Amino acid sequence: MNELFSVKDKVVVITGGTGVLGHSISVYLASQGAKVVILGRKEEIGNNIVSEIESAGGEATFIKTDVMNQDSVQKACDAVITRYGRVDSLLNAAGGNMPGATISPTGTFFDIKIDEFEKVLNVNLTGTVIPTQIFLKPMVEAGKGTIVNFSSMAAFRPMTRVMGYAAAKAGISNFTAFMATEVAKKFTPNIRVNAIAPGFFLTRQNKDLLTNPDGSLTPRGEDVIRQTPFGRFGKPEELCGTIHYLISDASSFVTGTVAVVDGGFNSFAM
Repeated sequence: MNELFSVKDKVVVITGGTGVLGHSISVYLASQGAKVVILGRKEEIGNNIVSEIESAGGEATFIKTDVMNQDSVQKACDAVITRYGRVDSLLNAAGGNMPGATISPTGTFFDIKIDEFEKVLNVNLTGTVIPTQIFLKPMVEAGKGTIVNFSSMAAFRPMTRVMGYAAAKAGISNFTAFMATEVAKKFTPNIRVNAIAPGFFLTRQNKDLLTNPDGSLTPRGEDVIRQTPFGRFGKPEELCGTIHYLISDASSFVTGTVAVVDGGFNSFAM
């Protein structure tokens, strides 16, 4: 049997695992035989995802974790090592946005609230750096592993309105490239660091921005669909194949890249 794409028995840690995208990825990877560890702040949602996975015959654990707190993340890492003895993959899916870090259609740059701007930078960028620093250590000790960060379409284009989020995601793309070199040169090329850049997927955070209560598109939603050659939003499960590839041996010579999953959005010109 060809094991090139196998993720069976891999210990996969997912920050932000209680979000819409993290949920879908967790369920999928568990269905492929991975041992999934979901990190997040929403305990009830996390436990429900674990129950869903276990009822389907998979293996999962939820650990309440604040990715902005080093002690919290370290305790989560210690718990994973105690249970499994290793970490094979880290998916940094935690993130989010805040109203004060965005500019309304009738607002200007002067409306940005610096405290919320800083919070958005921190939860997305620092909230990726902290778990990477902590979960990388057992990977270095084992001499192998994979890390997948979550970038965004906003990292490629200076999109209107989402100033703080875009700045953070651009930082994640840069951090990904930096860490790919840092790890390969100073530790081992058997630890790979890549990122995925989802196009537009409906989540709890952006649903009200892109759709109206009746399900019709807002003006911004219409702009997104107009610029997406596939003519629709992505489905959460459509990220799973790329994630699967990036944490499997099928991508053994791939590091420092940002894999785009966007229905053609980033290719659209006019």
